[in-house]
Amino acid sequence: MPNKLGFCKIVATLGPDTSTAEMIDKLVAAGVSVFRFNCSHGSVEEYTQRIEGIRAAEKKYNRSIGILFDLQGPKLRIGLFKDDKIILKEGDKFNLDLSTEPGDQTRVGLPHPEIFKVMQPGLELLLNDGIVRLRVDSFTKDSASTTVTVGGELYSRKGVNVPGVKVPISALTEKDLKDLKTAEDLGADFIALSFVQHPEDITLARSLMRSQAGIVAKIEKPSAVEHLQEIINVSDVIMVARGDLGVELSTEMVPVVQKKIVASCRAAGKPVIVATQMLESMVNNVTPTRAEASDVATAVYDGADAVMLSAETAQGHYPVETVTTMRRIITTVENDARFKENMRVTTVQNACSAESAIISAASMAAKSMSSSNLIINFTDSGATTMKTAKERPCVSILSLTPYEKTARKMALAWGVTSVVVNNLKTFDDILQEARNAALTHNMARQGDKAVITAGIPFGRSGETNLLYIVSI
Repeated sequence: MPNKLGFCKIVATLGPDTSTAEMIDKLVAAGVSVFRFNCSHGSVEEYTQRIEGIRAAEKKYNRSIGILFDLQGPKLRIGLFKDDKIILKEGDKFNLDLSTEPGDQTRVGLPHPEIFKVMQPGLELLLNDGIVRLRVDSFTKDSASTTVTVGGELYSRKGVNVPGVKVPISALTEKDLKDLKTAEDLGADFIALSFVQHPEDITLARSLMRSQAGIVAKIEKPSAVEHLQEIINVSDVIMVARGDLGVELSTEMVPVVQKKIVASCRAAGKPVIVATQMLESMVNNVTPTRAEASDVATAVYDGADAVMLSAETAQGHYPVETVTTMRRIITTVENDARFKENMRVTTVQNACSAESAIISAASMAAKSMSSSNLIINFTDSGATTMKTAKERPCVSILSLTPYEKTARKMALAWGVTSVVVNNLKTFDDILQEARNAALTHNMARQGDKAVITAGIPFGRSGETNLLYIVSI
């Protein structure tokens, strides 16, 4: 009996119109496993209201739901124009400087001395998500002369991207530090870090954190792609943030980089989220384009742990329909024999430790028995469950833990349903709790076989040393 939520999870962003308890309930019922709060918008009062709705739905549906706070990160922007906008044409000369004076047809302020530190002749600057492009001709420590290579309308306060160079700026702004404290005070399960350029950005964030929330590294800069493996090693989760990544990389490289990131995360056993514009047309339409459906399916076929909705659920007209559509696409792909074959041939074997051997054997046993579609882990930290998910066994994984925070962190893990259990004193307790949870969550029928992994004696993290086949 497969997990009705599927193997690949759904992350949904909450916005002003989707923050009511009623809407959150509907989104959970439709298949959302993790809710994202965009810290570019919202207040403590709004966050608190959303969390109350999420925890109420969690209790109602008896499954753990994760909360992800997405920090804004540095926003590189130009200054103001006298008339709010100008129109630049290819070949125009245009200057950037540190002045706070409103700009005109010939210049505008760029209030980021860090950018001037990395200026070089020929450097390309992308404005307004790359709609306007400038080439640096010459520069000083506080100004730059450029030529417009791609023209268009340019409004006040539009964003600036500087592809190909590392901008010497911290990934954490003063606002981010305040939002980080708020997120931890409110019990966030995950913290997403924007503007990651190198692994030190992650280690800095971790050194400032008071909680055990998982760090999600958003890969949206070419420099992050260059340091991908090191960033994966120090992060808990990776997000393929295709928005900014698509601005700074050539369009045709985005799917190539996406596949590289997903494969690298799977090899490392770290959850990976594919994000941005997955069902974008459903912001205004009740059905997606066929290309969008294929985009979601590709991420699922590749074995991504989760796919994410942004504007589709934060401000779209059809948030529940969007989640329902995404869940149908996921389910259809996961029922395809080619999906299962792909998971089999792309599974990366664990190292030969005793624990790894048991986890691999559990996956093989569950797939080999005709009456078994379930692996049950007993875990304190979640490490055993994450290693089981890394195997991509194409059977459901039921993770039983005494800790609520561990259960909620498993909300992003591939194929995992996590449940909090407390009565774990003897081996008989293990068997009873396993049977009860499997039946309660409709993950097995009476008489089905399930494969159990656990650590004996209990309460010792990282000591998985037992494999047992039980009749439910």
